[in-house]
Order: sequence, then C-alpha cells, then structure tokens
Amino acid sequence: MKLVTVCQYDAFSTQPNKGNPAGVVLDSRGLTDSDMQEIAAKAGYNETAFLLDSDQADLSIRYFTPGYETNLCGHATMAMIFALASRGELGGKDQLTIETKAGILPLQLSRNHDGEWAITMKQAAPKFIEYGGSKKELMFLMGIKESDLHPALPIVYGSTGSWTLLVPVKLLSAFQRMKPDNEHFPDILQEVPRASVHPFCLETHDPAADMHGRHFSSPFSGTVEDAVTGTASAVMGAYYAKFIHPGFTDQLDLVVEQGQEIGKDGRVGVHVSKNPETLDVRITGRAVFVKELQISLP
Repeated sequence: MKLVTVCQYDAFSTQPNKGNPAGVVLDSRGLTDSDMQEIAAKAGYNETAFLLDSDQADLSIRYFTPGYETNLCGHATMAMIFALASRGELGGKDQLTIETKAGILPLQLSRNHDGEWAITMKQAAPKFIEYGGSKKELMFLMGIKESDLHPALPIVYGSTGSWTLLVPVKLLSAFQRMKPDNEHFPDILQEVPRASVHPFCLETHDPAADMHGRHFSSPFSGTVEDAVTGTASAVMGAYYAKFIHPGFTDQLDLVVEQGQEIGKDGRVGVHVSKNPETLDVRITGRAVFVKELQISLP
C-alpha cells in the first residue's frame, strides 16, 4: 500500500473554507494515470492537480476531476502555484511557464504589502460555439424559467481551455432558485455534450464586482457544482469583451464573483486585451492552505 499526500488549498480567497477547494499533489513521481484518477476520486475535490516535470516548460500540471482528466483548471492551478510559492519552491521566480493539455501557459506572481501572493495566469485563446438547443429545456434543467433569461444576450458555449455553456440571466435573485439537474445536461447540449453549464448575470452582490456566476458541472465529472471557477470566469471575460463591450480599445479589467449561494464567496480578476488575431485573457487569484489528506493506493 502506498500513501499519497493531498493538500487542500482554497483558491480565489484568502479565507479558509471560502473560495474553491482544490487538491494539490506535490509529489507525483511514479503515479500512473489510473493512480491519479483514483486519488482524485478518493480526495473528492472538483479538481485535483498533480505536479510533474516538463521538458518544455518550468513545470507540468495535470488535472483530474473525480470522474475524468480535464485539460485545464484555473482554481487548481492557482492552488498549485500558491503551494509552491508559499513553500519557497519556485526559486524566487516571478514569471514561469506551465505545461498543460490546453497548451503551455505563462504565469506571473506578485506579492502585496502584506506579503500575500497573487497569481496571474494566461488562458488559452477564447473559442465560442452557438447553442442550438431548447432555451426552455435548458432553463428547466437549471430549475428556473425561460423568462429569467437576459433578453438581449446570446447563449453560447465558450472555452479558454475548458468548455462551458454561458447562460445570461437577467436578475441576481434567480440564482437562489437554481437547482441543477446535471444528469440530463448532455441531452440538450448537443454540440458539446460534456460541457458544464455556467449561468451569469451583470447584477452583483459586491458593488466592486462586474459579473456574478454559478457553475454547474457536467455529470461526467462526478461533481454537481464548482464554487469559484477560474476557466469559466476567464471565458466570461471574453464573452463580456465580445458581446457586451466589443468596442473596448485598451484592456478590460473585470472582477467576477461566485459562490455566494453555497457559502463559498470568492473573487476572480479577469483581464482581457486585444491582439491582431484574437483576445488575450488572463485571470488573477489568491489561495490559502487548509489541510492535508492521506490517500492510500493499493
């Protein structure tokens, strides 16, 4: 029997048990794919990140939900990099690259006057696909009504590394009524059946925030709801730039709030700028250590 240490870090918050918990495995030497999948399932976090060596970047990270491997996870990246930085294992670097299955992505680290680390992470280039399914059925599967949809904004799949369905909702009050029927999401997500569902609105709890969201997991992931979602916040920023404020000229700096409905209040900074071919999207977040688990493998 082999024991593997999984550290819990809560990302997008500096308060333990707020934000989004992620598992972090700092020693993945000798672990097979099936080992990593088993560890993620036993740990039970929405995502667990595994640190590996890379011959293309400063380090490599793989991400597993309890049900499958995913290409990229924002909050688990924040957790992993915060763990390494706070333990002094980055050699004082404030810029590094990470190899992921969504590509090689640059990261930047900074500290405020209180010594708190902030991690800024570039995302993959945004992609969008039109949603062609039933709006009525979609809203029914989220536990709300078609009349709760924002009348002027489109429903689209979006990705900056992981696909989610972006669903614009009129009012913040609708988010308390949501009760997702995740099991039946693939029935109506014909274009991207394994996508998660991410309702959002422009009304917020925090006056300093620009957008509010919730994140309902694909049933293939083995989880129901993600507390504060980095990749979905990133694609929300790209959506904002494309559909809400397309005339911006310099950079959009947005704050996304998430998790209030489930007691996991967190914040994601999202930065969007234009280049000649696409939008550049980065997210900024913090994290905090919570506890360690010991997972046994046969």
